[in-house]
Amino acid sequence: MFDNWWYHESTRRMVSVFGSMFNDLEVHKRDSAGKVLQKIKVPLSYAPRQKVIARLTEQTRDPNVAMKLPRISFEITSMDYDANARVSKHKSYTKVVVGDTLQRHELGAPAVYKVGFELNILASTQDEGLQLLEQILPMFQPEYTVTIKDIPDMDISTDTPIVLESVTLNDDYEGDLVTRRAIIYTLQFGTRIRYYRGLGKSKQILHTEVDYSENVDPTTHKFERQAIDGTTTSDGAGGYKEPYTETINFFDTDV
Repeated sequence: MFDNWWYHESTRRMVSVFGSMFNDLEVHKRDSAGKVLQKIKVPLSYAPRQKVIARLTEQTRDPNVAMKLPRISFEITSMDYDANARVSKHKSYTKVVVGDTLQRHELGAPAVYKVGFELNILASTQDEGLQLLEQILPMFQPEYTVTIKDIPDMDISTDTPIVLESVTLNDDYEGDLVTRRAIIYTLQFGTRIRYYRGLGKSKQILHTEVDYSENVDPTTHKFERQAIDGTTTSDGAGGYKEPYTETINFFDTDV
């Protein structure tokens, strides 16, 4: 079952694509007249919310060491097999091996999983949090579709919706002088990842013959021969390409 090693980096690729969507968000600090005083590019990290909050609440007297807000974190929170998106086991992908046009890479149908992402916006003021929220929400109505290169070597790409499922607010600031305030907007997303098995190889079939017979007359045996030949369609590089030549012959042979 697991006699061959493979790793297509499917999860890693989806994490990279998801994170890249939020990698260039900014917060602008303005004065009372609305003049922009500072533009802050918001840092993004792959980390659980609990870890970020724990780091935020660490007691330190050095403001240069303390974690600065605003910032965004995200993580995968769930993975479930998607029976509704099941692909037929008979579906397969093929591609001619580079340098050997008589061999083909083969790849079977993927297993499709529903994957949940959680994205957390952490800000010290409501204005900063709302700036980030209002940059994100218009992009998801409720989904944003990205193209995932599932298996680059096989030129397999899939248009994959990333769906915004919910938005919640958490502001647990109680007004004491020690605790740093953190306003947290939590956004839940759902998408799918396709997991493929390892690549196989097969020789290209260049010639086939199929004989059909029917005993209509007891003294005569009728044959129909269907031949498909690929050796007549050279690709100019030592190999062959489709379409193949199809020939049908009829024979009457005495029994």
